[in-house]
Amino acid sequence: MTSLAALDVARLRAHNPGPLTLSGTNTWLVGREPTWVIDPGPALPAHVEAVAAAVAARGGAGAIALTHDHGDHAEASAALRERLGGGVPLAAARGAVDRRLGDGDALGPLRVLAVPGHAEDHLVFVAGRAGFTGDAVLGAGSVFVSADLGAYLDGLRRLRALGLAVLCPGHGDEIWDPAAKLDEYLAHRAERERRLLDALAAGLRDEDALLDAAWDDAPAAARPWALLTLRAHLDKLRAEGRLPA
Repeated sequence: MTSLAALDVARLRAHNPGPLTLSGTNTWLVGREPTWVIDPGPALPAHVEAVAAAVAARGGAGAIALTHDHGDHAEASAALRERLGGGVPLAAARGAVDRRLGDGDALGPLRVLAVPGHAEDHLVFVAGRAGFTGDAVLGAGSVFVSADLGAYLDGLRRLRALGLAVLCPGHGDEIWDPAAKLDEYLAHRAERERRLLDALAAGLRDEDALLDAAWDDAPAAARPWALLTLRAHLDKLRAEGRLPA
């Protein structure tokens, strides 16, 4: 097995643990002279300072890239840019950025793969044999899907086909068996869909009843996120013409 150091990748973890952020948000640095910053994280002064110091040690920043614009990944962008001198470009799929990114684009050593689902603007960055997955794939557990589930699943399949050595998620530890993890994610969504279709075939239509049937393992605190994912599954079935009247 290779290592992050061998891939010239470094991780800094923000101190913002929680049910959705797991052990905290990961900021990733790729390469050096310059280094490329992926997801500066929350605007915690200690984290911003740690990232800035690591960037300086690696020869400065080429750009800051966002997998998506949720605050726990993007909030520190302005503070980090200011700390780095203000001239570092910000790149993302949407928003007030210096470089707008889309599927197939390149940013320095980073190749862009659009993987909407968790968020409409979600991107995955690939550098060499490492994939930086934001909230498309986590180090532990599954993700909630609030956008296009079909496009999300297609994105996971495209990511799997790349044969990467490691996935570097937005939360949790790196994943050294990407194929197994992506197969697990795809199987998990297929099982949710099967259970949802069974519930619909049994005549259930109310969202709470569908959640109880197909997401009965979701803890109470996660129920709002499970509801978003339920709706994404229903939208996918509707688009495919498989949703009962």
